[in-house]
Amino acid sequence: MIHETAQIHPSAVIEDGVTIGANTTVGPFTYIAKDVEIGDGNEIMSHVVIKGPTKIGNENRIFSFAIVGEECQDKKYGGEPTRLEIGDRNVIRESVQIHRGTTQDKGVTIVGNDNLLCVNAHIAHDVTVGNHTHIGNNSILGGHVTVGDYAGVMALSAIHPFCTVGAYSYIGGCSAVVQDVPPYVLAQGNHASPFGLNLVGLQRNGFEKPELHALRRAYKELYRSGKTLAEVKPILAEMAEEWPSVGLLLDAINNSERGIIR
Repeated sequence: MIHETAQIHPSAVIEDGVTIGANTTVGPFTYIAKDVEIGDGNEIMSHVVIKGPTKIGNENRIFSFAIVGEECQDKKYGGEPTRLEIGDRNVIRESVQIHRGTTQDKGVTIVGNDNLLCVNAHIAHDVTVGNHTHIGNNSILGGHVTVGDYAGVMALSAIHPFCTVGAYSYIGGCSAVVQDVPPYVLAQGNHASPFGLNLVGLQRNGFEKPELHALRRAYKELYRSGKTLAEVKPILAEMAEEWPSVGLLLDAINNSERGIIR
């Protein structure tokens, strides 16, 4: 069903079974396959390809030559009906690729709200991108990667499959991430190493000085004290009783399957 207020260019190809919401525009030479649901107020520009099953929320902007909801590049994929879900107010720039999930994982790739996916970024199968993230030009998120809220992955960086990039962390350009990056941490290099807290990002997002001091102390315990993780965890647990943000750091350590960058 296409809403009466949607504006579809005559050269666009829209298959049967597509839902397009109110005030959404679809530019010339765009192709939208069946099993695609698009919400209200979206701007889909020229030469975009959207395949399904895919659900796109409201007020997103999808630029030319983006490929959204394509089947994944995993050799195990056998044509199963996996999904892609995209939230609201995302900006998906030119030539971005976002692939659907696989049945070997949760079967869905998820992009949250208010994210900026820059030119030629690659979002692989079963990836979960949170909210308010910045994924830079030519960055690669391998399969099953998780990127937390307000995190930044800068241009030409590659995140190894199954890694987690924690909330409010920042991956500098041209980095190769092969283990989890804890929340709040600034990391860069090949392989990526920690270089302190992402203080600029934390300040921009409303963290006040007392909390920043607590996070700085937690970082020093984790990376500069010479203590083992087993020795650091009780210290962080005690700090988390006063500062829940430190608890997020502790949870990331406890839940890490690939280990954290050191």
